[in-house]
Amino acid sequence: MESNMDSRLIQGIGLYTDPHQQAQVLDYFEQLKLSPDGWKHCGETLLKGTADENVSFFCFQVLEHFISNRFRESTPEDQQHLRQVLLSWLQLKVTTEGQEKNFIKNKVAQLFSLVFIFDFPAGWPTFFSTLLQMLQLGNKSVDMYLRILLAIDSEVVDREIVHTPEEAQRNTLLKDEMRVRCVNDLVESWYQILETYESTHPELACDCIEVIGLYVSWIDIGLIANDRFVGKLLNYLGIDVLRESACDCLHDIINKGMDPIMKTELIESLMKVLEEIGVIPPKQDEDVDFLAKLARLVNGMGCNLIISWQKQVKIKDHISAARTLSAVESKIPLMFQFLGHEDDDISLAVADFAKDYITVLKQIIHTNAAQKEFLKQMLYIILKKFEFDESYDFDPQGEDEAMFQDYRKQIKVIFDNLAQLDQQLVFSAVHQYVTTTLSSWKTVNFTQVELSIRILFMMGEAIPANSGNHFSGEGQRVAAMKSMMEKLITCDVVSHPHWIVGLQYMETVARYEKYFLLQQEHIPKVLVAFLDNRGLRHKHPTVRSRCSYLFLRFVKTLRVNLQPYTELILQRLQDLLQIENSNGTHMMLTNDDKLFIYEAAGIVIIMSNLKPEEKLLLMKSLLSPTIEKFTTTFEKLCREKDPNVQEKYAEVISYAISLASRSSKAFHTQATMKQHGCEGCYTEALEIFLQALNTPYQHQVLHSAVRQYLHRMIVCLGESVLPYIPIAVQHLLKQCEARDIQEFIPLINQLISKFKRVIAPFLQEVFMPIVTTIFNVLAQPSDQMDMQANRDKRSLQKGYFNFLQVLVINELAEVMSNQEQQHFHQILMTIVEGAVDPDQDPVAQKTCFNLMKRLGDVWGSKGVASKPFFHNFLYEYIIPAVFRAPFNFQDAQSMLALNEAASLLTALKISEEESLLTFLQQKYLTAHLPQEKVLEFINALKTLDPKQFKTFFKNFFQQLRT
Repeated sequence: MESNMDSRLIQGIGLYTDPHQQAQVLDYFEQLKLSPDGWKHCGETLLKGTADENVSFFCFQVLEHFISNRFRESTPEDQQHLRQVLLSWLQLKVTTEGQEKNFIKNKVAQLFSLVFIFDFPAGWPTFFSTLLQMLQLGNKSVDMYLRILLAIDSEVVDREIVHTPEEAQRNTLLKDEMRVRCVNDLVESWYQILETYESTHPELACDCIEVIGLYVSWIDIGLIANDRFVGKLLNYLGIDVLRESACDCLHDIINKGMDPIMKTELIESLMKVLEEIGVIPPKQDEDVDFLAKLARLVNGMGCNLIISWQKQVKIKDHISAARTLSAVESKIPLMFQFLGHEDDDISLAVADFAKDYITVLKQIIHTNAAQKEFLKQMLYIILKKFEFDESYDFDPQGEDEAMFQDYRKQIKVIFDNLAQLDQQLVFSAVHQYVTTTLSSWKTVNFTQVELSIRILFMMGEAIPANSGNHFSGEGQRVAAMKSMMEKLITCDVVSHPHWIVGLQYMETVARYEKYFLLQQEHIPKVLVAFLDNRGLRHKHPTVRSRCSYLFLRFVKTLRVNLQPYTELILQRLQDLLQIENSNGTHMMLTNDDKLFIYEAAGIVIIMSNLKPEEKLLLMKSLLSPTIEKFTTTFEKLCREKDPNVQEKYAEVISYAISLASRSSKAFHTQATMKQHGCEGCYTEALEIFLQALNTPYQHQVLHSAVRQYLHRMIVCLGESVLPYIPIAVQHLLKQCEARDIQEFIPLINQLISKFKRVIAPFLQEVFMPIVTTIFNVLAQPSDQMDMQANRDKRSLQKGYFNFLQVLVINELAEVMSNQEQQHFHQILMTIVEGAVDPDQDPVAQKTCFNLMKRLGDVWGSKGVASKPFFHNFLYEYIIPAVFRAPFNFQDAQSMLALNEAASLLTALKISEEESLLTFLQQKYLTAHLPQEKVLEFINALKTLDPKQFKTFFKNFFQQLRT
């Protein structure tokens, strides 16, 4: 390493665009960090005072590396040298002209704080006294001093930074040492800084006030909460450049932990002074930034007083508690003033006070008249704040609009709490507001109309009902909900010209769809609104899109109740069911929206009171656009040579199949499909769609679509689907990649679970082709850096083990054992390897142990005669796998795998009886463990119940590892 740094090389750090130059700088940087004297060269460069900010920052990073990694173990001489470099640089910069960049000053402050952590008080007992002596050098030294204190707070005090237990203990000791050695001097320096610079350099006074606010949380409160400091802070509330900082500091002072009576007295005395000097209540034309700070201060006062009240109630100090509650409630009108402010940040600043006060009233058995009035006022303030501002831009919504939506969510918490506390009050107020507004919706502002519907919607969450039905039973609540819903539907507000009102209407009728089960006379009005230009054909795409989902929800709930309107619904949906080309023409609904409509149409058809043959005709009519689109597009795909066009065709084909699949969600079982006479049209569609498996192009997209359709048909068609499975499986196993076969496994698992032994002969034939395909895909070489390919392979491996598990669970283990013995052995070995592979996913490892346990149950001693091969395999591979398997005792999933391994042994103890114990004691364990450990294990396996043995098994393995 050269004695002098190569400043020319790093002069342009951060500016280089040439990768070679960047690499040179980074390499040099690493050399300096690792060199024993690299930090010293950096120190020399810094003290010359000629380096620009890029070089300086570079050098400070090298110093930081030394401090963080080698300072504690370095020699006393090197430690002193480092201290001197920092102090000399500091003295150099505060005594020369020119201003250092802020990022440099912050980096230096951070380095001072790191040295402080390692070095105070033992190595550098004069840390603070040295800094305090430099304050006389002027405002630059004060600036650095305050930055260093802020950096120390970040390292030692900041509660938002997660510390290890060792760091937390270190920080506690550092604060203890500071309290004893220097806090009084620091506090005095703060006062002198305020005195000296409050007029000439108010920015320094603001920084100093920030330091005071941070440090007051852990120093003696009496050092700050006294006449001279609080007097200054109160005085600063009248100075524009200082008052926001002063407000924050007062907030930090009252947040200081202390005795509840003292806390109440402190807050009350502060409030009294704030009122006397005219800060509270705030002036009407007050600056919003200061109002936000003031609101935060009032919020802190309220929340801290409530904490004091709770402590006093807990110790049954009723007199003090009553006094504190009175102090809380004296501030409620002020809190309301901020809560109702037009600026949402100011309103949100007191939200915690509002929520905490509701919590207080929940704890009071009998609220008085004044408290009930407070609740009423709060409710009306919240309702007003929910209303959209006239400047709100609905289309498109920007950052301000997103912030308002977030604000709405936060104050909704207050609304919900109010509803839980006083249902009668909330229902009465909401009922009055909704009824009055909807009665005159044509003449009032649309924001009020939207709000009236929204708060009706919100009642469903604020006051939950049994089974989500707000309209059954008697009582004021049910009557109010029925009244509001009737008003909503009959006043025709859904025709409001502003789309946000119509959308909120649709959201609300869909939320309360159970209302229409009781009041069926209102169904036609809502149904028509969904189907015309107020819903699915609305001019605004957001309304159309959302209505697609809401209409499906409405149809699902009402189902049979829609029978009289079957023809109306299907007729109105006719044009929306067409599959349009993406050729630039306007589409009323997006592809995703149309999926909802197809499902809704299917439900309407099967729930109609038509004859089965009529339902079949309607269902064929529903599916005909999908089949037609599939047929014409598939022909084009087979002829197309351009890969980009092929991809587009494949997407259209996939979408057509998806629509048909989605329509089948109207049927839950084969019985319903047969019952409604619709089996034929879906099998016909299946025959056509299976052509896509023999595609020359885009097989992944098309295979995926057909797989999804087959999943649905297994549910809906039952055994009628079985004739189509062999050809489907044959094609789905062609041209397989990891993801293809991974997505195929759930389909074959579904078949096994659905049909079990019915498909045993078929499984016997396809088992090895499936397994061979999986093995071939897993054996394909892949780039270790290709994370997605590696994830796909791991997922496929887990899928393979799940496939074997599904076979065994469904009593089809003979599908494996009836294969050629070499193949059977290969399958069994993959299970064992999956259990003992150190790189195996623990979930897959658990599956493997569960598989071995189940196979032992099937072919253990009771099956020796028929499966002697497995019995030998059991003792040669399976039982040793229990002891070979790697378990991570810090991983919950791995511990589940360990439990499964223990279950395997306890199950084998029952089936294998003495032969297992003899094998373990005389052959296997004796070769690996001391005799006393062997006897301990055998005794535990013999005597403990399965649950006890799992605990023993875990402890036994842990002891062996240590």
